[in-house]
Amino acid sequence: MTNYPGMCLVFCFAIFGLGSAIRCFKCNDYTGSCTNTQDCSNDDACLKLTETGGQTTRQCIKYSDCDFNRLAQMFPSVPKFTFDCCTRDLCNGATSIGTGKPLLGLLASLAVMWWCMQ
Repeated sequence: MTNYPGMCLVFCFAIFGLGSAIRCFKCNDYTGSCTNTQDCSNDDACLKLTETGGQTTRQCIKYSDCDFNRLAQMFPSVPKFTFDCCTRDLCNGATSIGTGKPLLGLLASLAVMWWCMQ
């Protein structure tokens, strides 16, 4: 006998990509035209740290380090900055445009779960 609930769970995890690493932009620039990327670890986020003078640093960072005080220690030469940490592929670019992939994954998972319950 086939294990439909188990197959459904495996399929849903595949859609959401649970536990997969992300890619982030990696550069220091003033223009926002960064094209270099890097593969991050599983527990990383993408950082976009903007200095008051306008230079922006983009890189992978441990998600647990996405805190103002921790970043101030990591970037001691930057007196004032704003930052954003995110956990989607290439989300630390010049503009953050939603791709709709999380919604698509959710809808696909719901459809599969509905199909498995039939």
